Amino acid sequence: MTPHRTPRSRRTVALSAGMATVAALAFLPGTASATSADVLGAKAAVPAVTEAAGTPLSYVVNVRPGKGNSAKVKKAVRRAGGTIVQAYDQIGVIVVHSSNDAFAKTMRGVKGVQSAGATRTAPLPAQSTKDVGTPKALTGAQAEAASAAAVAGEDPLQPLQWDLPAIKADQAHEKTLGSRKVTVAVLDTGVDDTHPDLAPNFDREASVNCVTGKPDTADGAWRPSAEESPHGTHVAGEIAAAKNGVGVTGVAPSVKVSGIKVSTTAGFFYTESVVCGFVWAAEHGVDVTNNSYYTDPWMFNCKDDPDQKALVDAIVRASRYAERKGAVNVAAAGNSNYDLAADSIHDTTSPNDTTPVPRDIDPGECLDAPTQLPGVVTVASTGAKGLKSSFSNYGHGVVDIAAPGGDSTAYQKPAPPATSGLILGPVPGGKWGYMAGTSMASPHVAGVAALIKSTHPKASAQRIKSLLASQADAAACTDPYDINGDGKVDAVCEGGKNYNGFYGVGIADALDAVTKKK
Repeated sequence: MTPHRTPRSRRTVALSAGMATVAALAFLPGTASATSADVLGAKAAVPAVTEAAGTPLSYVVNVRPGKGNSAKVKKAVRRAGGTIVQAYDQIGVIVVHSSNDAFAKTMRGVKGVQSAGATRTAPLPAQSTKDVGTPKALTGAQAEAASAAAVAGEDPLQPLQWDLPAIKADQAHEKTLGSRKVTVAVLDTGVDDTHPDLAPNFDREASVNCVTGKPDTADGAWRPSAEESPHGTHVAGEIAAAKNGVGVTGVAPSVKVSGIKVSTTAGFFYTESVVCGFVWAAEHGVDVTNNSYYTDPWMFNCKDDPDQKALVDAIVRASRYAERKGAVNVAAAGNSNYDLAADSIHDTTSPNDTTPVPRDIDPGECLDAPTQLPGVVTVASTGAKGLKSSFSNYGHGVVDIAAPGGDSTAYQKPAPPATSGLILGPVPGGKWGYMAGTSMASPHVAGVAALIKSTHPKASAQRIKSLLASQADAAACTDPYDINGDGKVDAVCEGGKNYNGFYGVGIADALDAVTKKK
């Protein structure tokens, strides 16, 4: 894909209901969906910490990869009052808990440490925060009407999935449903693998709970609890809901999908969890990762802040490791209608786990992770009319590609029999519901990438990204862009038809993914 300027969920809003009362979620315009070194060789003194001196926090400490260096660093970590949670020696990232308020500063002064920082501003455990939204129910009669409109070979709710023909996925399914040898990992709030639309395609061996920063492989640890967001289950279904006569159909309905839970119960996606998720995917044969979140607590991580720099360093190491192992990393662009190529953005939401402090940031220096990281495929959202979704972030040189993520039905109404401009998918408990956001656009691209991998099983991650770009359907700038028709320009698109800030190289094309050989 195009080079970058180098889902906390993407704040989609969710509500589930039964098949007879499928629920729609009102989308909220303008909302965002998100601390060791060689003291022996250096003879550097690291003060020993004998008792907790402050707030218990989680940290990442970044060193050169390799067990030898990491082993020496761990001694310094302990002397500085840190408790090691997990050491990812293969990428040189150590996850640490400490109540020493000076832990990160102390570690940054130790020989061999390349960066170190706190992954949060709230004490362990994180304080609670909730998704918000207004439900908009779809009646039982409407659900029955959708089932009646389904033609031979369609799942009963497929007529409501305007997003599939928007990327020609329905035509692609006439050629292939994807390969069982391909796995897409959903790094998210957890996946309900018992859902009838997901159970046939679920990859248990590639699933895990990474919330603490250390893999938890207990059976079902990847599932969301009843009080947690249905986000990850919905995303998984968009990618690989089985074509089995039940509910909806995924973009790649025969590929496997795994759940890598990286969100706390309170809904935070912290760096240690994300690092764990990428490394797990890298080492368990995953072909594509979907990342519909930003890493909390900072919507943008500034390189001139030592803590935030350390977080970016850690995630870059992990995501690059996954790509080196063959995974294509796909991420949502965000839901604030921000121009990620602008000179300045006013961020009022960070840090989101304590008290936000408004700040003006340069998105070229302060990065949304993993969205703006090197090698990641950044996805913008389109609605039922094929226009940039009213909420979708954009940016020339940042957005790589676009795909359906839904929009307010008042702005972009789909053609019948579809009734909602949002995206329909499974939610926990054997139910289905509507959601909207770049969180929903990203899994469409992940599904297309899975179809490309199915068609080109020996293709490298770089090759798959290249095919995604070359096969996309070019989409010219929408100019002027007045999505709500009030006479005011809501966003400015830069670039030409073949590459621009709204749609990148264009709209993902599932049919080309399974028919084009080059």
